[in-house]
Amino acid sequence: MYLMYVDESGDPGLVGSKTDYYILSGIVLHELQWKSCLDQLLKFRRRIKKKYGLRMREEIHSSAFINSAPSSVMRIPRYNRLAILRAFTNELSSMNSLNIISVMVQKTGKPSGYDVYSMAWKALIQRFENTILNKNFRGPMNPDERGQIFPDATQFKKLKGILRKMRYINYVPSHTGGSSKNMPINLIIEDPCVKESDDSYFIQAADLSAYLLCQYKKPCRYIKSQGAQNYFKRLEPVLCKAASPNDPESLGIVSF
Repeated sequence: MYLMYVDESGDPGLVGSKTDYYILSGIVLHELQWKSCLDQLLKFRRRIKKKYGLRMREEIHSSAFINSAPSSVMRIPRYNRLAILRAFTNELSSMNSLNIISVMVQKTGKPSGYDVYSMAWKALIQRFENTILNKNFRGPMNPDERGQIFPDATQFKKLKGILRKMRYINYVPSHTGGSSKNMPINLIIEDPCVKESDDSYFIQAADLSAYLLCQYKKPCRYIKSQGAQNYFKRLEPVLCKAASPNDPESLGIVSF
């Protein structure tokens, strides 16, 4: 079974929003490789604790690390907090069992009533299903693989309804210009299982990926001043390009 841990960057609002993009990042790994991935992240966190003083239980919340760090980590200078994000990025890029799916909605120009949240999640769920079906994830390729989703807690009730509906009604546009076809989701089991970000290194990894993609598209002043706007490209070794083979930037970004 493939496990997908998901977090977001930006917000899905169209009115009064401060962000131009709503981004979802899914960290995907196989259940058989879960323990080895966790062990690698634990070793990474021990090194970070020794070098920068970040405690094992303190959350790496990427946006807050740069813009509004909680008082508990303010003791770490901002340039060191950025160094932690860089080191985390490099660690993820070295994990041979990892896959990252990225979905990005550009909110500018979307019509009133456009449901950014639902459209982004439908795209992510569909890509997760298709990539399992076509055996395009790095990891075991058993003929009967399934998937399960572990999101952060944002709008969980709505997400649960989206996935339940897609199991029975899921019209997908034809690539040849014909009529849409109902292609229900079959490989994603159970309701999404919520994980709090401060209790999961994998959710924190998804948060980092989403944040780096947001900064790649529209960097804040500090990120730009430090030349960190291209950190997302450091993740290229683990980006699941099969999820969006037509991405003009060849980074596997599902964008619309």
